[in-house]
This record gives sequence, C-alpha cells and structure tokens, in this order.
Amino acid sequence: MTPPRAIVISGASRGLGAALARRFAAPGTRLLLTARSATGLEAVAASCRAQGAAVATLACDITEAAPVAAALAAFEAAGPVDLVIANAGTSAGTAPDGTPEDTAAAARQVAVNLIGAMHLVGPLLPGMRARRAGRIGLIASVAALRGLPDFPAYCASKAGLAAWGEGLRAALAPQGVRVTVVLPGFFDSAMGARFHGRRLFVLGQDAVAERVQRALLAGAPRAAFPWPLAVGLRLLALAPPGLGDWAVRRMRFRVSPEA
Repeated sequence: MTPPRAIVISGASRGLGAALARRFAAPGTRLLLTARSATGLEAVAASCRAQGAAVATLACDITEAAPVAAALAAFEAAGPVDLVIANAGTSAGTAPDGTPEDTAAAARQVAVNLIGAMHLVGPLLPGMRARRAGRIGLIASVAALRGLPDFPAYCASKAGLAAWGEGLRAALAPQGVRVTVVLPGFFDSAMGARFHGRRLFVLGQDAVAERVQRALLAGAPRAAFPWPLAVGLRLLALAPPGLGDWAVRRMRFRVSPEA
C-alpha cells in the first residue's frame, strides 16, 4: 500500500500520539496534530517539522465537535486525508484511597474516548467513501475485551470504540477504506503510570508505536497485544460470568487523578 502523506492524529501532545507523529513525520508528509495542551503540541510539531514534515496543529478538547470539524476541513482543503488516528484518551477509576469513580468521571471517559473519536473520524468519512480510499486507526485497549472492576467506565468507553470500529470496518471495506482497531495492553506512558497494581506484560512506548504503525501501514483489521494478556481477557469474557467476575476481582488497581 502507498505510504500515507496526509495524516491526522489526536492526542498528539505526548505519549503514543506523539510517538506516532514522529514516526510518520518525513519530507512530503502533512500532519494535523490535535491535543488539549498547546505547549506539548507545539513541542511535538517542532520535532516533526525538523524531520521535514509540514505540520498544522489544533489545541482543543476532542469533545468539541465544531473546532475539530473546522480544522479537518481546512486541512483537507490542501489535499485529502490518507490516514486518521483517533488516539486521544483519558482514564479514571478507583482512587488510591479506595473511592470509586463518580458519574462525571465516567461520562468524561465516554465523551473523550468514544465520542471524541467519532468527532475526529466522522467528518472524514464522506471523502474517504467518495475516493474509495483511506485508512482509519482507532486506539482502543485490551480493556475493551472484558469489564474490570476498578475502571468500568474506561472499559466501556474502549469497548464502545472497538465495536464502532468493527462496524465501520465491515461497512467500509467494500468501499476501499481500511479500518484498524488497536487493542494495546499496558505500556510506558503518563496514563499507564497512573494505574497502580500488577501491570502484566508492560511494553515500551516505542515498541507499541512501532507495532501500531506497522499495523496501520499493513491495513490490518485488528492489532491486539501483548497476546497473552489479550487472549486471557478474551477467554475471561467467554467464561461463565461468575467465574469471570471472580477472576477479575483478583486484578485490582487504583488510578491516580489525571494531571
């Protein structure tokens, strides 16, 4: 497949989004990077420009549909988007003192992790359908595979994102548009460091970015890793509910507030 030349990435001010932006940055490539942090975003943009890419930025909350749509329209005016990566995400859960997450925190996770992805991808779908070309990457989580007791809303938001992506994939494949649903486990990042508990099979951020990029370039329908964790959670989802609930109660975490 032809390497993408016009790429949109959300949550690009740090972590996986920033790592992906740097991996795709190259002479002849145009990037639109979005995130809440203008300072972090500009730092990533500067490094991508140093690699020869043309970079536009949008500092806003991904839950704000209007500015996201306007920025996408302006970016597409210079040429069609080849690849969009919905990476922006947030998390919450049982606090270090044992207090469960409240309704506001739960709703915020759904708004960012699921609705925010729709805000990013939705405006690009008509053009991709018309051109019968394009790639979509949705960064979900292995937490989408089975609800976990200390961060149920996070699991729900990522499960919703994965299901939406699978539906899009089935609908868009005959129209030439590839959708990759990415289900990573724990990896080194600011978000990952906020989860306090037994984090199994933790991966390095660069290794995760490399796997995601490879899956996107290949047009893979799904990328779930590390495989022992992904398979284990999938099996727990298929187990009798009582047994599955008993098992996940032994996977307890505490989640520090987002900075």
